[in-house]
Amino acid sequence: MCPEAPALKPLVATPPHPACVGSRKGLKTADLLTIQERRGQLEGIKLAYAGDVFNVCHSLMISGSLMGLEVWVARPPGYEPAARVMEFVQRQSHAANIHLVEDLEEALTEADVVYGNTWHSMGVANVEQRLRDFAPYQINQRAMAIAKPDAIFMHCLPGYRGEDMADKVIEGAQSVVFDQAENRMHTEKALLYLLLR
Repeated sequence: MCPEAPALKPLVATPPHPACVGSRKGLKTADLLTIQERRGQLEGIKLAYAGDVFNVCHSLMISGSLMGLEVWVARPPGYEPAARVMEFVQRQSHAANIHLVEDLEEALTEADVVYGNTWHSMGVANVEQRLRDFAPYQINQRAMAIAKPDAIFMHCLPGYRGEDMADKVIEGAQSVVFDQAENRMHTEKALLYLLLR
């Protein structure tokens, strides 16, 4: 473990678990690095998530339960995380930090990080229904105004402008999506180094 990143130690020290199926661990490590760079800490940071309740959402919930982030998942009724992910999260030391809500404003209030994601992951059959269901969960300027004034906007990309996020948000001053994307390269190189040495 690199001494410059002690906050990431619990993720590396935690053995693989079947709850991680449908997660994106490499992507989340880059996300955690981005939050650490921008906020100076992970524990106690409030992250509001709006998007499909699948791999990215699962990884954020797992990361939050291990690292102490307050993760607020805003989603329409009937969209729930996988049972295995919920079981895993509930066994972790920071399980109380994971909140599932239907009210986007509740999730966004006082958020340090606003994380948008697509409403229809690859291979889903009911795209039109999802577009209708998730429409109130778009991250736009109004949504960003509910979060803290210095909140950052993150997105795993690719995103759908005009659907899950507004142009003015991804291109705005609060957006860190391109730094976030660059950090994937750095975290993947670190992972390769650890695996190959």
